[in-house]
Amino acid sequence: MKELPADFDACWESAGVDPHLLDPALQTFDPGRSTQKAKYFGEFFRAGSPATSSGLPFLQFFQEDRSGQPKGIVALDLRSWP
Repeated sequence: MKELPADFDACWESAGVDPHLLDPALQTFDPGRSTQKAKYFGEFFRAGSPATSSGLPFLQFFQEDRSGQPKGIVALDLRSWP
């Protein structure tokens, strides 16, 4: 684990989301996700989109480290956000 990571990775559930209301940066997947990193200092992926060639979705992908060991993730429910 990095003591001071340079960015973060996040995934979001797309069910019920109107894509026309999303910041276009969240739908921009340029090389290195540079648009997202420039604006948000991290990367955002749809939770159900495939993260690997085997089809493993990002939500599952983010729950293991590179050696396959489980790691924790944080879930935020923004439906009741002010």
